[in-house]
Amino acid sequence: MLINSPLIRKLVHLGVLDFEKISKAENTDNISVAELICRESNLSATELAQRASQLFHAPLLDLTDFDTTLLPNEKILNEKLIKKHHVLPISVKGKTLYLATSDPTNFDAFEDYEFNTGMQSEVIVVSYDQLELAIESLFDSTSALELTDAQMAELDGDSAESDKKNNLSTDVNSKEDDAPIIVYINKILMDAIKRGASDLHFEPYEHMYRIRFRIDGVLHEIANPPIGLESRISARIKVMSHMDLAEKRKPQDGRIKLKINKKKSIDFRVSTLPTLWGEKVVMRILDSSSAMLGIDVLGYEPEQKELYLTALAQPQGMILVTGPTGSGKTVSLYTGLNILNKPERNISTAEDPVEINLVGVNQVQINVRADMTFANALRAFLRQDPDIVMVGEIRDLETAEISIKAAQTGHLVLSTLHTNSAPETLTRLINMGIPCYNIASSVTLIIAQRLARRLCHHCKEPETLPKEELIRLGYLEDDIPNLTLFKGVGCEHCTDGYKGRLGIYEVMPITPNIAQIIMRSGNSLEIAEAAEQEGINNLRKSGLKKAASGVTSLVEINRVTSF
Repeated sequence: MLINSPLIRKLVHLGVLDFEKISKAENTDNISVAELICRESNLSATELAQRASQLFHAPLLDLTDFDTTLLPNEKILNEKLIKKHHVLPISVKGKTLYLATSDPTNFDAFEDYEFNTGMQSEVIVVSYDQLELAIESLFDSTSALELTDAQMAELDGDSAESDKKNNLSTDVNSKEDDAPIIVYINKILMDAIKRGASDLHFEPYEHMYRIRFRIDGVLHEIANPPIGLESRISARIKVMSHMDLAEKRKPQDGRIKLKINKKKSIDFRVSTLPTLWGEKVVMRILDSSSAMLGIDVLGYEPEQKELYLTALAQPQGMILVTGPTGSGKTVSLYTGLNILNKPERNISTAEDPVEINLVGVNQVQINVRADMTFANALRAFLRQDPDIVMVGEIRDLETAEISIKAAQTGHLVLSTLHTNSAPETLTRLINMGIPCYNIASSVTLIIAQRLARRLCHHCKEPETLPKEELIRLGYLEDDIPNLTLFKGVGCEHCTDGYKGRLGIYEVMPITPNIAQIIMRSGNSLEIAEAAEQEGINNLRKSGLKKAASGVTSLVEINRVTSF
């Protein structure tokens, strides 16, 4: 029984887990101990791995950058054993077998491996989500991008009858989904997930068709299927998204829940757009686990993190997150909601669309046709005894007024605006028609953010720039002697020298001085100057600090921030 796991018993003893709650929840089939713990506690997969490593003195490994060429031979990579125990052999040195596991107390598994291989085992702790993805990738390594010319010809010539027969399934493992176009689309989606893409673009032109992935914020051309597949690709995706197949003249929106295995599924938000040469399809991968990463991995500086946590601890007020589309605003908000998500609090959100599902939070999908607008949803929330309200975006005066009212009457309100910086957010509210005294008395914190690509630690190398250029870009002359900058080179572990992203933030609390400027209708330049005097770093300075720490490059900071 999973409840007998020493890891679970230790966490119960430490007060991290509730014994009665986890006892009732342990009946799920084929679930690992680590996944059960994360479901029944506030620990993320990463946080659990860190705790397990510390508690049982086992080394910790990040599998995202693991070199798959180090994996043992097929004799040791026993699929049945791996999937039974949720343990992956990752390396052999002499007579020692190194096992990646999310539960360092899974002694039955380690004994099983020692008996089957005749080797001693050494345990390495990894997060369970990385482990499960690595196992899935290992036993389903076929890529749509590796199809031969003959297979592409078969795909192009396949009859449409197969689509009609199989088009209702969105299970990538279904044995019935053997029509080439269905296999192709499923593999494209799986490739995107494995490569960490955030968006997929399917684009028809007069003489070509291209598929692009947005990886770490930058688009990369991935495949060029035959132009004759345009209508069949869009039709297949529209069927999966429950859209109107016959409607090709208007944009449509839909959603796909793609079943990866018995325990895991991935959501896609899908949008179609009629273009000159056919329908362009864009898919956004919605990863609920991103909201569970925890505030420590988002890239906040210690003082910025403290300001955010302090604002979240307030019983009332308004926290605004601002930035362009794709800058990570939703993840920042949901990280805050995850911290606040306790049984004693009533949390409601109004979103368009709902991107991340969070158990314990009442989420409302905006539907303008049904008159379920942000303003109407907020009015309903205020009649439902709320403690915390999250509004996906403040788009108009009516929504802004109700949000301000809620923040002034004992509720904590979180929302987003599309502005370029924290000071501009305040002037935007003034321009929308909100009285200055209401803004000054309700808004407690503004976070402006961008996402920058993280340098690959395998191939980054030092970069030398002239002193004059560094000063022009924003560094102080006194900082330059001790400054070491890095640039991306590119290797098999990354994309163009970068792997993953990190946040760059401007976290501005509404201090008495800034409140005074708001009260007299001061502009964004005055507010920015006051914030600088109070030691608040703007986006540019925060970015330069990240580059100086070696986690990203100066080129990347120049790309995402203005100077």
